[in-house]
Amino acid sequence: MYRDLASRRTGEERAILLALADAEKRHETHWLELLGDRVGAPRRGDIRTRLLGFLARRFGSVFVLALAQRAEARSPYEADVDATSAMAADERIHEEVLRGLATRGRNRLSGTFRAAVFGANDGLVSNLALVLGISAAGVSTGTVLVTGLAGLLAGALSMGAGEYVSVRSQRELLEASTPNPDARNALPHLDVDANELALVYRARGMTADEADAHATEVLGDLATGAARPAAAASDVDEYESVGTGLSAAVSSFLFFASGAVIPVLPYLFGLSGTTAVVVAAVLVGLALLGTGAVVGLISGAPPLRRALRQLAIGYGAAGATYLLGLLFNTGAL
Repeated sequence: MYRDLASRRTGEERAILLALADAEKRHETHWLELLGDRVGAPRRGDIRTRLLGFLARRFGSVFVLALAQRAEARSPYEADVDATSAMAADERIHEEVLRGLATRGRNRLSGTFRAAVFGANDGLVSNLALVLGISAAGVSTGTVLVTGLAGLLAGALSMGAGEYVSVRSQRELLEASTPNPDARNALPHLDVDANELALVYRARGMTADEADAHATEVLGDLATGAARPAAAASDVDEYESVGTGLSAAVSSFLFFASGAVIPVLPYLFGLSGTTAVVVAAVLVGLALLGTGAVVGLISGAPPLRRALRQLAIGYGAAGATYLLGLLFNTGAL
């Protein structure tokens, strides 16, 4: 699996994955030596391992890294009397290495991914609640359909606009907090004895001694012509994890609409009454299980638990709205 992942990577990530493959090769050698003459013919890996290998060859994405991270976390070596303590330690470290590799991918997609997941779930839950509430109130099927479509459009536009404003505001806050690279132009003209540069580092959280030492180092590098990066890697990571306002807005709009259309589908196909309500609830339930499982996979958490949590939250909100619709049933007025 690690070699398959490495085949789709370059540079440092490829080297790390090949090093993990070498470590697993050492573990294989350990078992072969223990088995000796009883080693037998090679056997195929279990279904989970073969599936990971297939996904690694075809995709090699953060989803595969997250799955591999969970696989390493389930290593049985600590409880296996024939495994060495070094092997058990290797597996724990492998999990952390994969966590680090997966984090790079999570940071690259987290802004758009967050908007997509939130948009889809909001569309599913809010429009299901709206459709069920209106249906329970006793209005006609046509009214339910028009209400569901209006909720889809209004919610998608609202989500897209809100996400754009949110992400743009966050990026602007980060930009305001990121060191200005033009400030380096003032360094050659600083009074070395007064060392104003130390105040910059103290303002960023360093102690007075740390700031003085770091400022002296920076000025020394300047005097010798050594180059320093204008921005820290953490600043770049923060921008990557936030994403862009436009991509977040488009993702929110599209995924909200794709989620919100599901509760309306039974009414679009001519169903009505209790049948339409049940079909809408089942379709949305399946979609909630899917989005919950995806969030669990990419975060390295148990996908089933996340899926059930998503389902419980969605059905809870929709159920509450349905009860309110029954309370205000137009037939009782």
